[in-house]
Amino acid sequence: MSKTVLITGANRGVGLALTVAYLEAGWQVYACCRDIASASELTRRQNIFPHLTIVELDVTDHEAILHLAQSLEATNLDLLINNAGYYGPKGYGFGNTDADEWRRVFEINTISPLKITEAFYPQLKQGSPGVIACLSSKVGSMAENTSGGGYIYRSSKAALNSVVKSLSNDLLPEGIIAVALHPGWVQTEMGGPNAKISAPIAAKGIKQVIDNLTVADSGLFMDYQGNYLPW
Repeated sequence: MSKTVLITGANRGVGLALTVAYLEAGWQVYACCRDIASASELTRRQNIFPHLTIVELDVTDHEAILHLAQSLEATNLDLLINNAGYYGPKGYGFGNTDADEWRRVFEINTISPLKITEAFYPQLKQGSPGVIACLSSKVGSMAENTSGGGYIYRSSKAALNSVVKSLSNDLLPEGIIAVALHPGWVQTEMGGPNAKISAPIAAKGIKQVIDNLTVADSGLFMDYQGNYLPW
């Protein structure tokens, strides 16, 4: 019996690469994106993989999240990957932080992963129970922050790490594993052309890390190579 995963932000970058990696491994994949009409790279995979279901979802629309969860009420989820993310403005410095953009980044990077997890908790509980993997970033690490700046994105990922830690404490008694994963510096629209690794390499590493997770890893912060990162 094939396993099932739901992935947010699946239309490009690491999310698309993860979608392909799980499809190639024979998983049933529910791939979420904000606008199906503009997700050509994702939709063309439907002709190749019959076990791909594409779902239109704005991760900041909490009613839509609940509606989707209700429509998949009978689906057991082995894995939930909260991948959708937004960097926000670049190049600003201290004294020039856009508070509206900060709120938007937090809504997508921090609040949405928790709301999606809450909505799909019943399906995850039925899964194995399941795994919750939240795509974080090393720049959210307090210990690794030696250069300053990046107030908006850094703080959203530090807060996401805190969400993951709480999820691990709340859900581990039921066997549900929650982890924060750093995909590396990836050549995506967010990571830019100077990044060190491609999205498929990051996705392959992330999948391998997830495949090898144990309950002892729940609540931890790891990179795509399986290295543990400091909070």
